[in-house]
Amino acid sequence: MKNESIGIVETKFHSLADDLILESGKKLKNVQIAYETYGKLNKENSNAILVCHALSGDAHVAGWYEGDKKPGWWDVIIGPGKCLDTDKYFIICSNVIGGCKGSTGPASINPDTKKPYGLEFPIITIKDMVNAQKKLVNSMGIKQLFAVIGGSMGGMQVLQWCISYPEMVRSAIPIATTAYSSPQQIAFNEVGRRAIISDPCWNNGSYYESEFPDDGLALARMIAHITYLSNESMYQKFGRRLQDKEEYGFDFETDFEVENYLHYQGNSFTKRFDANSYLYISKAIDYFDLAGEGSLAEAFYGLKIKFLVISVDSDWLYPPSQSKDIVMGLNANDIDVSYCEIKSSYGHDAFLIEAGQLNYLIAGFLSHTLVKDVMSRDFAKIKEKSSIENAAETMLHEEITHLPVITDENKLLGIVTAWDISKSVARNYTELNEIMTKDVIVVSPEDPIELAARKMKKYNISSLPVVDENQKVVGIVTTNHISILIAGN
Repeated sequence: MKNESIGIVETKFHSLADDLILESGKKLKNVQIAYETYGKLNKENSNAILVCHALSGDAHVAGWYEGDKKPGWWDVIIGPGKCLDTDKYFIICSNVIGGCKGSTGPASINPDTKKPYGLEFPIITIKDMVNAQKKLVNSMGIKQLFAVIGGSMGGMQVLQWCISYPEMVRSAIPIATTAYSSPQQIAFNEVGRRAIISDPCWNNGSYYESEFPDDGLALARMIAHITYLSNESMYQKFGRRLQDKEEYGFDFETDFEVENYLHYQGNSFTKRFDANSYLYISKAIDYFDLAGEGSLAEAFYGLKIKFLVISVDSDWLYPPSQSKDIVMGLNANDIDVSYCEIKSSYGHDAFLIEAGQLNYLIAGFLSHTLVKDVMSRDFAKIKEKSSIENAAETMLHEEITHLPVITDENKLLGIVTAWDISKSVARNYTELNEIMTKDVIVVSPEDPIELAARKMKKYNISSLPVVDENQKVVGIVTTNHISILIAGN
């Protein structure tokens, strides 16, 4: 186990209280979501980052299970000191519905028949996956995610989050993905599905009590895996080297190392994935089309989310041109977006492998934090005509030590602290105006969070009102926000 790993982790399970209404109009009952979390949720529940996985991924994104030989699939960027720093952020990752790693999917028991769903499982979409994730996030008391991040199909979920629940996303990082599945991408998925369906053991999806369609699933994985690699990476890894022989066999057995590698990838995949889940999830990817009958500019209209869009220069499955389409749609709406292209020979898989570039790009993006990115918008305040007693009661009820005093128009007049309340008792003050501080240290929503930290340190205060250009109070930022998000301050 590496020192920077978060260590031993465990998968948790959440059962949805209500039926999940799907985009198709059908209902999914007794939905269970498998998920893992790392780090701690801060007092304001404002430091949560949701990680979304790709087609064959799962909730085990970081850390180790007891006895494992390798960590979670994105352990290279999650943990203390990494870009998704578990000392700063509360990381969440859940297995998508339709999956086979703990969340409700075609291998789950149908509550109506008491047998595995098989093909009775309803068709699901990326939007359905996001709706289920939202219910999980809501159950944790999180009203807004600090960031949503994911690659490949995970990036599709990131984009769908921004469209479905824009008020819940502060920043978004879609990686090596697209806003819609192209005809070529749909074609590859269809060939994979046909490989599974053509397996004699598939039995129209009802194979759970007999032999599994491993040959078909392995072939589907082999086809898909080719799209994850680049021609250059295959030359570097295999070239035209033969497998355990010095000359051609002049038959149809395995000759080349690359052939043996693909067989290994296919066979190992059958030990951890369900064939029906592959059908359902790949179909959800095919259906994904963020713009629909309109344009991406129309789809992104009105968003207030900050974006970092990342592509891979050697990715031919989801090429940089598709990421640039996303950026153009965001730019058309004057949305805050940065675009970066990873230089790598690994192809699509680079989003899982290029730890150095990913950590550098993502850490830089997340650390460029403004006050508006972390401030509490739902905060206690008191009107200028209120009594000292009202102020004291509000502080006790909200468990706070600083209380902005505002006008009827929400403009800042001053601030009252717990120390001021104590002073009023000692000196028999009765009017709020007698104890409040009128010369208040404030910050703007557009100020860097580092500036807020410096002001708090300089003036030895733990809370700052956030005011707009009209001096109206729009939020509160506290030392708790900053201690979580800025190391060293």
